[in-house]
Amino acid sequence: MPDFALGASRMVPLSSGHHVFTRRVGRAATKMLTLHGGPGCTHEYFEVFEDHLAKDEVELYYYDQLGSYYSDQPDDPGLWTVDRFRGEVEEVRRELALDDFYLLGNSWGGMLGLEYALHYPQHLRGLIVSNMTASIASYVEHVNELREKLPRALVEEMLAFERAGDYEAPRYLELLNEHLYRKHICRLDPWPPPVQRCMDHLSMPVYGTMQGPNEFVVTGTFKDWDRWDDLERITVPTLLVVGRHDTMRVEDVEEMGRRMRNARVHVCENGSHLSFWDDAEDYFDALERFIADVEGGAFGSSGAAG
Repeated sequence: MPDFALGASRMVPLSSGHHVFTRRVGRAATKMLTLHGGPGCTHEYFEVFEDHLAKDEVELYYYDQLGSYYSDQPDDPGLWTVDRFRGEVEEVRRELALDDFYLLGNSWGGMLGLEYALHYPQHLRGLIVSNMTASIASYVEHVNELREKLPRALVEEMLAFERAGDYEAPRYLELLNEHLYRKHICRLDPWPPPVQRCMDHLSMPVYGTMQGPNEFVVTGTFKDWDRWDDLERITVPTLLVVGRHDTMRVEDVEEMGRRMRNARVHVCENGSHLSFWDDAEDYFDALERFIADVEGGAFGSSGAAG
């Protein structure tokens, strides 16, 4: 195990010569590495995990991916690809000497978690895919379905800005914030400080290259990502979590549970894309039950919500 003090941060070297931020919280036999969303967010919005996971039961590792606020930020768009980030996760795992560990990813981090499980399953004890579906096309379809439920005038107003490519217009950003982010990303008002800090620190070069201008318009390098046909290859115990008010379709996540051989689905009825904030009690109950069942040998294959 690397020698860094409890709660202290450590910059982990990559084979490319860059460094990424990590921090350990807690000391326990059960290890968990977190993968933040964005792409280009930070670990900060995971700080809520410290309030719910006992530090003597789960040893938590924060990790900010390359290009993020606390890690190196090279000016090279060629680095922002799914394949390179997947390999980066493995480099970080090796540097932190993690094995037989839990990998938890939210949103883009959940997508990255699926990728890691497909390529490096031998290192995983369990996988938690939080608020992510199995393809970008499924996500884009649902997020636009959510918009179509708005009054037609608002939809047309948003579309007009998008047709003009005016993604930074104050009115357009106001509409996104009021009708998408506050309803489907995090439903707490105001947003908790760690969530707001994370959003303030979003790396737009990474986000824009991989995602695109915003949550509705996906034009980046991962726009064609699709793993529906590969899900059956993931056999590690897996918890799939989705919020009822999520930007991800609940039915898609339930279908993921049916296709995976050893997966459990949990729906946070009051949650959105950040269910661990706006439906925290339910989210962490499900997470702790999953870990307890895996550790106790009681985890079984199930595609049902629970």
